[in-house]
Amino acid sequence: MPVHNSIKIFSGSSSRYLAEKIARSYGTKLGSSSLLKFSDGEFQTSYIETVRGAYVFIIQSTFAPSDNLMELLLMIDAAKRASAYKIVAVIPYFGFARQDRKDKPRVWIGAKLVADLLYAAGVSRVMTMDLHADQIQGFFNVPVDHLYASSIFVPYIKSLKLPNLTIAAPDMGGTKRAYAYSKHLRTPVVISHKTRDRVNVVGDMAVIGRVKGRNVIIVDDIVDTAGTITKASDILLHKGAKSVRVVATHAVLSGPAYERIENSSITELIVTDTIPLKQKCDKIKVLSVADIFSDIIKKVYNYQSISSNFIF
Repeated sequence: MPVHNSIKIFSGSSSRYLAEKIARSYGTKLGSSSLLKFSDGEFQTSYIETVRGAYVFIIQSTFAPSDNLMELLLMIDAAKRASAYKIVAVIPYFGFARQDRKDKPRVWIGAKLVADLLYAAGVSRVMTMDLHADQIQGFFNVPVDHLYASSIFVPYIKSLKLPNLTIAAPDMGGTKRAYAYSKHLRTPVVISHKTRDRVNVVGDMAVIGRVKGRNVIIVDDIVDTAGTITKASDILLHKGAKSVRVVATHAVLSGPAYERIENSSITELIVTDTIPLKQKCDKIKVLSVADIFSDIIKKVYNYQSISSNFIF
């Protein structure tokens, strides 16, 4: 039986800002690794310190997914070939999660392919947060720790002490998440029903439920171009809502997102640091998930139950 007394936490280049906070919260320092880039865009990863017999945790979100995913795969392969005991991919934001099914003919299922690539590279376990669809866990042939940012969002929402609070789902697919929040906050739920003209472009939208005089919080997993949440906010306020806030785990915020949020009727957008902000915006509040991942890493390493960490 190999000796695996040591735990080592490493970071990919895109998530070092978060990995440093996770390591600090855990009470250790990040392991030393290097990334060598060639002029043609190819790159090479390597570990500067030994990982033989170690329990290795590699932290890397896969936003701007292609390069970051490839770097993660190479780090997993390097750790396997260096005789690491166990290799855990800590992926706070799991890219390609929105491609979880065939919604039209002749398209790939990106989330399943990524799961297969991670397994082929040699990962022993995957740790992630707020997957776009819960069933993606079933795409993996290794254990998956699916964490929820609700464990930091719910306390923050309670701290606002908003009267007449209502939780809103931005679309039909988000109703399960909205009802889970409403259960813990003991609030009513409204649902936004939307259609899309094309990718990242919202067509018609209607609100199901009463919002007049209510402080509304829209809950979602991802904010990309911010078209859905800004349009939903306008409709909710038009229907008599007192204020609209948005809670979303992953701040993808691409294209016109920052401009839309800054010019929107949204009071506040609350996100986590699974993805770093590209620019400052006074309306965006960032809550850190570092302590959550640090605690789960500690429990996984010590073979302890993590069920107490779930809000839902």
